[in-house]
Amino acid sequence: MTPEALSSWQAPKRTTRGGKPRYSDLAIETALTLGLVFGLRLRQTEGFMTCVLKLIGLDLAVPGHTTLSRRASKPRAPNKCPGDDAPESGPVHVLADSTGLQVYGAGHWLEEKHGDKSRRDWRKLHLALDADSGDIIARVMTDQDAGDASQVEPLLEQIDTPIGQFTADGAYDGEPTYDAVTNHSADATVIIPPRANAVERQQDDPSRQRDRHIAEINANGRMKWQAATRYGKRALVETAIGRYKSIIGGRLRARSFDAQQTKVALGCDVLNRMLACARPKSVRCKTVPA
Repeated sequence: MTPEALSSWQAPKRTTRGGKPRYSDLAIETALTLGLVFGLRLRQTEGFMTCVLKLIGLDLAVPGHTTLSRRASKPRAPNKCPGDDAPESGPVHVLADSTGLQVYGAGHWLEEKHGDKSRRDWRKLHLALDADSGDIIARVMTDQDAGDASQVEPLLEQIDTPIGQFTADGAYDGEPTYDAVTNHSADATVIIPPRANAVERQQDDPSRQRDRHIAEINANGRMKWQAATRYGKRALVETAIGRYKSIIGGRLRARSFDAQQTKVALGCDVLNRMLACARPKSVRCKTVPA
């Protein structure tokens, strides 16, 4: 642990009336992050932190499981991704997709214990990925009834850099998505496959990207359109979702919506930190005939 982290472990003194918290936001976030990475419950996280601090010879108090549960519901600002301070090389290529996260509650405990079936509640996690770096640059969590296209604008509000290309699957097809992207970056290219029954509008407006996609698909076929527009890069965001569910998990054990948002935010930060530590480099190998 760095000296800055040690000095910031205790909460700063309060200048107004009222009770003073014992632990800083850094201490709570550290404990929640370690518990999230190792798949620990809050009581297990408390014991794990106590053992770790004892092994490295630090005499620091550890937040209890009740404190972690209460402070996890506190709204937090999204952390800056590693590398945000580096100069931008240009507009970013944004990949968007969503996935479902199961809410683990009392009904699921009964199902595991007695085999009774219960109604499952879900949350929907919407992600925006930088196609070049692989970092998650925006996230939104909603209930299971929220549509994908309705969350494009909240995602783009978290992105400060200009967008060069926005790629998503057919669930985002529609004028609201095109309008939200062009309002953020007027010169952005939107790559979304139109529906199979989409019809090109009879308007002489060359700026309508959706009509150009429909015309190109009708002329050359969908596969050639995907190759020409680099639509295949959208698989990277599906890979990021797979990494999230394999490392962080596909269940939300927190009861309150704010605590569930905290877990999602910490999970995205963990994946970005892992990519900053080590990143695989994939190279296409060509077989040379003997």
